[in-house]
Amino acid sequence: MKKVVLTIVSVFFAVLLFAQANDPIVGKWQNPSGEGKIEIYKKSDKYYGKLYWIKDANKKDAKNPDEKLRSRKIQGLEILTNFTKDGDTYSGGQIYDPKSGKTYSCKMTLKGKDKLDIRGYMGVSLLGRTETWKRID
Repeated sequence: MKKVVLTIVSVFFAVLLFAQANDPIVGKWQNPSGEGKIEIYKKSDKYYGKLYWIKDANKKDAKNPDEKLRSRKIQGLEILTNFTKDGDTYSGGQIYDPKSGKTYSCKMTLKGKDKLDIRGYMGVSLLGRTETWKRID
């Protein structure tokens, strides 16, 4: 019985590692200022990202346009939502900026295995800003 359970657990972890290898965006990333660390993960067929660490862990979402959400902590907040994969580009999603309380359309592009360009924009991608996140362990 022990061998069966160990085999099942081993297969589970092998499948999990294989799935992550096929999704190179999945993992932990740091923004350029070093103020935040984001974990990108896959739910169903979409990609999401959570702000799992910030310098001030007690900081609130004070600039959120929804008054009811202003008392929630920023740490743990899902800031990347609904991205779909197309080669090295992940698009169709949005990014929430807790510093401004604004949500932008967003496109993410892998640049090698340890750099990720994040482009937030309103309307057209041409009218936006890009920053590069670095992969961390």
